[in-house]
Amino acid sequence: MKDDYLKVYVLCAVTFSSFLAPFMGSSINVALPLMGESLNMGPSQQTWIITAFLLTANVFLLPFGRLSEIYGIKRLFISGNIIFITASVLCAMAPDAASIILFRAFQGIGASMVLVTRLSLISMVFPASERGRAIGVNTAAIDMGLFAGPILGGFLAEIMGWESIFLFTVPVGILVILISLSRIDDEWMAGGSKKFDLEGSLTYCTSLFLFIQGFSTLASVKGLLLLVLSFLAFSLFIKTETQARNPLFNVELFKNRRFSFSSLEALVVFTSTFAVSLLLSYHLQYVRGLSPSASGLILIVQPLMMALIAPLAGRMADMVKPHILTSAGMVLIFMALMGFATLGPDTPETAVIMGLMLLGTGMGLFSSPNTTKIMCSVKRDHDGVASATVSSMLLIGQAFSMGTVTLIFAFLMGSVSLSPANYGLLMESTRKCFLLFGIICFIGLFATAIHRNSY
Repeated sequence: MKDDYLKVYVLCAVTFSSFLAPFMGSSINVALPLMGESLNMGPSQQTWIITAFLLTANVFLLPFGRLSEIYGIKRLFISGNIIFITASVLCAMAPDAASIILFRAFQGIGASMVLVTRLSLISMVFPASERGRAIGVNTAAIDMGLFAGPILGGFLAEIMGWESIFLFTVPVGILVILISLSRIDDEWMAGGSKKFDLEGSLTYCTSLFLFIQGFSTLASVKGLLLLVLSFLAFSLFIKTETQARNPLFNVELFKNRRFSFSSLEALVVFTSTFAVSLLLSYHLQYVRGLSPSASGLILIVQPLMMALIAPLAGRMADMVKPHILTSAGMVLIFMALMGFATLGPDTPETAVIMGLMLLGTGMGLFSSPNTTKIMCSVKRDHDGVASATVSSMLLIGQAFSMGTVTLIFAFLMGSVSLSPANYGLLMESTRKCFLLFGIICFIGLFATAIHRNSY
């Protein structure tokens, strides 16, 4: 009986917490034009409101994954929620562009603690036979955050100002902390050595920071130099991890074909899809002239479909081979992206809605089964690393997606303002982004085909 109650409380805490970051992200996508106007930020600066969050969340993910195994998964989960809601308050009070970018980076640190522990908590209290269903519920919460963000965030930004989006997350975060402190008595730590791989953490953080920075500024010589330095730092990281007694990341896990190909699939899908809502938000608000709330009503179609499909896909992943679901999902995602690659100024909103329905269905079929494959492909004492890997693929993919948009916008638009005279350039840049994302997704289908024969 105690175990049943513990499952309920853990799932509630993790589900509410998992709602916050996607809600924040999808809300900001809709409110970004208003935020840019309020804080006097150009298009390239606006993208850094998103990129700063992704940068720190990525950089600290693996170190926090190891720290959760040493000091306790629940302890790090609670700390992450405290940092997240504190940063939310600071973001709402930000007086200028530099401040909002700094506070979003701080928020990313809290989000990385939550991301790296949420799946570990589920794995610790749910047996393998029930894990797919629990992950499906958690994925649905993420989808609901994505669903609520555009419509609720759009209305909040219009009526109460963009600051209210950040303040909205505070009571939800406090509820998560109260449930965790008062109802979850257990704590989970990994067995074995408690030593922390400081050298591996430093080389990992350095390589990832340089890579994301370099990729986002690839149009300049500085960007190329940063990429070269990131590859050198990553080579040092791999060498360090293969020789370390207590590595930050067990590179031997990637010899597990099921684990490695499932991780690659996740990276491909998140790279291909994360920037979709931002690009469509620009299209709907600038080119089509819709308000943030009206744009949000259209953009909710994708996460709504994901929220409807994900729990069903999670249950199906417990009964059939998950790769069947992930392959079908990737096909639908590819079709949707290629449809968006034909967007024009006269494209009706109904066509955008149909594309979002297709994309949301594909994402719903893909997400839960893919996560289940990764978490079930490793032994329980590697759950922390597996959870960190899932979140790493999510965040690195999102960073790649935003970096791709920033790069294409820099090449095709330069530093021009988003005025009606430049909407033609905006449309051309948007189509190029969707075309590239479609190509990336198509290439990822080959990984799925190879993966099918790996077990």
